[in-house]
Amino acid sequence: MELSERKRKVIFITAALFCLLPFMSAPLALLLGLVIAQLMKHPFQELNHKATNLLLKVSVVGLGFGMNVFAAMKAGKEGVLFTIASIAGVLMLGYFLGKIFKIERKTSYLISAGTAICGGSAIAALSPVMKAEEKDISVSLGIVFILNSVALFLFPMIGHALDLTQSQFGMWCAIAIHDTSSVVGAASKYGEEALKIATTVKLARALWIVPLAFGTAFLFKSDRCKVQLPYFIGLFILAMLANTFLPFVSVLSPYVVSIAKAGLILTLFLIGSGLSFKVVRVVGIKPFLQGLILWAAISGASLWAIMTLI
Repeated sequence: MELSERKRKVIFITAALFCLLPFMSAPLALLLGLVIAQLMKHPFQELNHKATNLLLKVSVVGLGFGMNVFAAMKAGKEGVLFTIASIAGVLMLGYFLGKIFKIERKTSYLISAGTAICGGSAIAALSPVMKAEEKDISVSLGIVFILNSVALFLFPMIGHALDLTQSQFGMWCAIAIHDTSSVVGAASKYGEEALKIATTVKLARALWIVPLAFGTAFLFKSDRCKVQLPYFIGLFILAMLANTFLPFVSVLSPYVVSIAKAGLILTLFLIGSGLSFKVVRVVGIKPFLQGLILWAAISGASLWAIMTLI
């Protein structure tokens, strides 16, 4: 018997409020969202994506109030070479995998770009530039969401098993996990230092959306090269500057960061609640294999490089 819309809304809102309790963690919130998605139809389906996107950006800016700009610059500088090498490597491998599996060109490209830079944000930014169809976008986003969910649980386990340092794990998360939400979620579970490094490197990585958009317009012979700049990265930098140089801000920063972490946990619940079996069925085996191989390649290669060089 299907639940009424009112009951579904009550259950959903209760679960969302439950995620704000002190003992809740990012993986538990995501798991709760996944369970809700399988048990009932989403009562706020139209609003879920917009709410997730906004809440993630606000939470990331809030995390900036807990960071020192000089430490962030050091972390960002260390991640530049890893970023360039991994983006180029993933895009090249994705091209060949798309040919081998005979995947539709735009779908294959979006999967590669989402894996190379920042998951859903890259897909959303590049889709209008290359005039991607709804199916291309849905498939690539579905793959990113599925693998992000796995990464949130798997990465901290691997990090502890290999005894990675906070610095190593933060760098690995930023390079190998698609979306900022799961990067921050996994890093926050590992430790405060890992969280700071992962957030900084991931946001610096997201800026590569801009040059990639121009390359995409040329590649797909499009005259539409308007791309939404990740403006919240600028606000994140301002938050770091305020925390570093304004004493009265640094006094309030711990409270802001606590609220931001709660917002992030709620974000992951919302992401999980939108990942039903219907999304999984839309993906298809060949595009999923491309996404999985790309993710395994960047995860393995970056882990080896980080353990060797850092």
